[in-house]
Amino acid sequence: MSEKARLVMLGAAPETRGGVAAAVEAYRADGLFKRWPIDYIATCSASGYRADAALFWNAVRRFGELAGRHRRLVVHAHLAQRAAFWRQSAFAGLALALRRPLILQLHGGGYEGFHDACSTPARAWIRYLLENAACVIAPCESLRSWVRRIARDARVVYVPSPVTPPREAADMATRPNVVLSLGRLERDKGVFDLLDAAASVPDMRLVLAGDGDRAPVTQYAERLGIRDAVKFVGWVGPAGKRALLETAAVFALPSYAEGMPASLLEAMAAGVPPVAAAVGGVPEAIVDGTSGFLVPAGDTAALARHMRKLLLDRTLAARVGAAARESVRLRYSAERVIPLLEDVYAAVGVGAGVPRSKPVQMRKAA
Repeated sequence: MSEKARLVMLGAAPETRGGVAAAVEAYRADGLFKRWPIDYIATCSASGYRADAALFWNAVRRFGELAGRHRRLVVHAHLAQRAAFWRQSAFAGLALALRRPLILQLHGGGYEGFHDACSTPARAWIRYLLENAACVIAPCESLRSWVRRIARDARVVYVPSPVTPPREAADMATRPNVVLSLGRLERDKGVFDLLDAAASVPDMRLVLAGDGDRAPVTQYAERLGIRDAVKFVGWVGPAGKRALLETAAVFALPSYAEGMPASLLEAMAAGVPPVAAAVGGVPEAIVDGTSGFLVPAGDTAALARHMRKLLLDRTLAARVGAAARESVRLRYSAERVIPLLEDVYAAVGVGAGVPRSKPVQMRKAA
């Protein structure tokens, strides 16, 4: 009897911040690691350069051991842009060199700018990985279209990351005038635009949950005269995030570049009405005026107008929040999304259970 293929999944350590760790945790919670023969290898953490270097080399060792032990091995690498991409691309390149089927799953946004800023050899390497992978998984249609533009022969499919909605919906009527933002404190995330908008909305409290350089954001809030209305809570884990979403009346996402942001889907799942910049995959998640409000990136007047509208009209906020919650349940819940990933596994030959939705055509390694 021939050996059944196993799967090696490469991604962030569980305690790491970001979409990769959140997606992997959702996979575990749904039982994916019990249904499929998966060995998980953490390749990065949030513990600093030395710890990351040690973790990387330990990952190389473990990967080599598994590749030597299992002749039939499928590699599933979670990718984000910037430094994380190059770290994971080393394992992806090794998988291709060993002629093992490779699944690349993209997370986050900003890939177009990242790719365009790369050197010619680096862009060629990115294209090579995308075109030679058995499957490229994109979390939104906009990112899938980008992959197809730069790598015409890529086998790319749309599989969003799963979100688990809370059991109880939000009660908008009794919530304070709190606008919540979950993201790094940096210009590309629109934090300064959000402060500009907040300055024109009376009786509002802005909660910023995310790491980054707090000093320039604090100084800008002071310059606008709203420092007392802004609360910095730093990065929060799942429990802290749930607590913040339970008290927020509006969720704001004024980013300039996104893929399919997990924070947006989590807020929608909690029934918190979103106001978000129409970038990346965001317009795929929000029906403008029904399950949230879309604004042009950088349009602080529109951002302020919609935040003010939702804070003043709690009936509208409740209706939009309920529509957002239902949209996530129907389109992004684990029971909807994870079967799509399982179909990818089945298509590349990983031995496990029966796929639960329409199979997709993949490239298999020779």
